[in-house]
Amino acid sequence: MNSIVAPDTAGQRTRSKQWHVTSDGKPRGFIQAHALEELWFHTGTACNLACPFCLEGSKPGDDRLNLLRFDDAKPYIDEALTLGVKQFSFTGGEPFVNKDLIRILDYALQQRPCMVLTNATEPLLKRLEQLHSLRNRSNQLHFRVSLDHFAADVHDKGRSEGMFALALQGLHALYGMGFNISIASQSISGLTANQIASGYAEVFQAAGLPENIPRIEFPEFHLPGVTVPAPQITTSCMVDYQTETTRREFMCAFSRMVVKSKGTCKIYACTLVDDDTDYELGSTLRESLQQPVSMKHHRCYSCFRFGASCSEMKR
Repeated sequence: MNSIVAPDTAGQRTRSKQWHVTSDGKPRGFIQAHALEELWFHTGTACNLACPFCLEGSKPGDDRLNLLRFDDAKPYIDEALTLGVKQFSFTGGEPFVNKDLIRILDYALQQRPCMVLTNATEPLLKRLEQLHSLRNRSNQLHFRVSLDHFAADVHDKGRSEGMFALALQGLHALYGMGFNISIASQSISGLTANQIASGYAEVFQAAGLPENIPRIEFPEFHLPGVTVPAPQITTSCMVDYQTETTRREFMCAFSRMVVKSKGTCKIYACTLVDDDTDYELGSTLRESLQQPVSMKHHRCYSCFRFGASCSEMKR
């Protein structure tokens, strides 16, 4: 069962008061994990781009979250296998900036399917030859490519000139190599869903890609560490507006993320809360699954209200 109230468990690490109660003193809503189905790895906040809207604040040389090395990732892959994990997923920064990514993927793919989030520009294009060795693994490798808008000038406004064309080049190369692909885009206002789908379809067709590439649209998540007004999620909210079934669909109910910060690996509740140390959940995956997760982060409201999820895993 997914608990909606955080139990007073002896030995839990000290967290801020807001972890347990809302700003007006009401009991905070919580999620209790029911399994570890997907394990995410943050490869580091270094990126070849410096997008002003990046939810991780990534940029060239950034070290808020350190580059994850093979020896960092392997123990967590091994532990996750003992817990029944179904998929490994990788995010950044730009994962292909990390020189250890191919080796990590090679090991992980021998165990389970993997997904990598990428901007599909220079770092990926430089490593295409290395990807050939991953095509024949028994488990599939999936790439989700960021394409913020179907108009090149709008995409490039945030990512710099020429990035739209490079992303399409990367997409075409990955598709041609037989990898699964999907698209991540920002929420586009002022157009209907059909207009947006048609816009992307035209771009894909012109690039020699399938018109119906799966696409996930994300709301505005804001920069890391900022204070964003958001409705408070109480225990009552989790009962009145969510069910046992929908609570099991929150990412923190079935996934965790490994990050490396200040030289030490830590386990966070999900991919969206690594800017808040309250969401460090333990030194082992098994321990992290025992920790109820507070709905206090402003990004939690996106999950609560819109069902937002970074996962594409078939469950």
